[in-house]
Amino acid sequence: MKSKTVDQSRVIMSNLMMPEHANPAGNVHGGEIMKLMDNAAGVVAQRHARTNIVTARVDALKFHHPIRVNNVITCYGQLTFVGKSSMEIAVTVTVEDLSKEEPAKTALTSFFTFVALDENGVPQTVPSLEINTEEERRSWEAGQQRYLSYKQEQKEYLATQTQSQSNTAGREDRK
Repeated sequence: MKSKTVDQSRVIMSNLMMPEHANPAGNVHGGEIMKLMDNAAGVVAQRHARTNIVTARVDALKFHHPIRVNNVITCYGQLTFVGKSSMEIAVTVTVEDLSKEEPAKTALTSFFTFVALDENGVPQTVPSLEINTEEERRSWEAGQQRYLSYKQEQKEYLATQTQSQSNTAGREDRK
């Protein structure tokens, strides 16, 4: 399987925020923006894997600047790390007030992890990520650290669940 570059899957998507995206005060709901971020990350993942993908994790979602009705948001998505079947995508959202002559501001940032699936819903191998710049290398190394940390968290969680289930089974056996 041939590796792919970060640029081959990068995406930029813009949307105008309308009243249906906001509360009565005109502030756009965070969930609306998260959905757009998930869509952008999904496009990146599918461009890279060229197969069915699913969101597995959303991490480090940070709100930096409010978004209001009539603002234009732009989602920038790019791969940071690729495992065997998983892909981490960094998504940055900028907000622009079209009524003002000001540069766009960073509104949200997050990391999305997607897993590639075959036609039976089983995780499948994805192309490796070709690293071409120092910035891409730093992003890949940070993504790898997050990936390893998530794997350790999952292992610990499963161990506590197994222990909890065996404790429950033990109590049931004594009844």
